[in-house]
Amino acid sequence: MAEFRRKKKKVCQMCAGKPVDYKNVEVIKKYISNDKGRILQRRITGACAEHQRHIANEIKKARFMGLIPFVK
Repeated sequence: MAEFRRKKKKVCQMCAGKPVDYKNVEVIKKYISNDKGRILQRRITGACAEHQRHIANEIKKARFMGLIPFVK
């Protein structure tokens, strides 16, 4: 019989104390897909619901300020 391994639950980086700010482009790029520039989902990033909304707003601010492109 095949054994199934449970995936380890990802920890929200912002709950761990690592802030996400729209001015820090290197951190924001971790939450954007490479091919089309979309915001990654919670299950991929491991962020909690509250912080995922915050991350999305910071990405939108950075796009508006011209720090990151809207589309790649």
